[in-house]
Amino acid sequence: MKRDAARPRNSGSLKPLRRKPKQLDETPAVFETGKGGAGLVLRADSAGRASKAPQKPGVSAPGITDEGAELALAETDAVDADPVVRARARQIAARLSIRRPRADGSGHRGAGVLASLPYRGGSDEIDLDKTIEVLAERPMPEDEDIIVHERVRTRRSVVLAIDVSGSMKGERVQTAAATVGALSGELQHDALAVIAFWSDAAVLLRLGDPVRPMDLLDTLLRLPARGLTNVSFPLELASQQLARVPVRDARVVLLSDCVHNAGPDPREVAARLPRLDVLIDVSGEKDIDLGRDLARVGRGKARLVRTFRDVAPALGALFGG
Repeated sequence: MKRDAARPRNSGSLKPLRRKPKQLDETPAVFETGKGGAGLVLRADSAGRASKAPQKPGVSAPGITDEGAELALAETDAVDADPVVRARARQIAARLSIRRPRADGSGHRGAGVLASLPYRGGSDEIDLDKTIEVLAERPMPEDEDIIVHERVRTRRSVVLAIDVSGSMKGERVQTAAATVGALSGELQHDALAVIAFWSDAAVLLRLGDPVRPMDLLDTLLRLPARGLTNVSFPLELASQQLARVPVRDARVVLLSDCVHNAGPDPREVAARLPRLDVLIDVSGEKDIDLGRDLARVGRGKARLVRTFRDVAPALGALFGG
């Protein structure tokens, strides 16, 4: 399905950013996770390493070079979470990532697009026109010859962007764990991608790859927290992940304090996404106004989360649960 031309909405009414973000000298890099003998390794292949070529000011799209890049996080660099913190985070993620039972054998009926389907003991809203057509050919009808209106849930594609800049510890770790777990549970039959970001970004899970919540969480906990926050860059990467997905089935969920202090204005990218929902982490420094702006121009919703307990209700509201 071809997308409509990208048109930023409401961008003309945006107020200037509260903070003047640092303009980056180099294009941000996109890293892929892998395992190395010396510890966690983030690799940027030829399609993901930032180009050193000159570019227009404010542009943060990843460039292409023939050179590979590697950020090897040896044991002295990678973060080894406190065992108690790690165990607690895994407990939170595991509890929220439990597979939900299917409503029926197909696993697709429920909230979604209204469709006419054979009766299977669910909806009692009969599609009279289509049922008459069937009965005209079958004078001795079976139950499934009755056509009813039901909502069919299409396969959703969601990109989760997690802010790992600054200090990823304490409450922020538990909130991130709850978000990974809750989305893994919500999207058992859908497609999920996960991007961790700071001034650069790491793709922890590509859209459509198998979701293993505990592996995702362990990788996330080992990423070293970094100082600058470039909210625009993961939104651009999310847009690339969703490029071939129908707009109605695509969305981005951003977990961040929204203290954007590096790179171009993220609201311009947010306006080009099919939908952007924002979980604003208010456990420390935060920019609630920017978080709400991002959700507004991204045609989504913003929810404040202070602790991990706020995550599941917030996601439930965003996904209509």
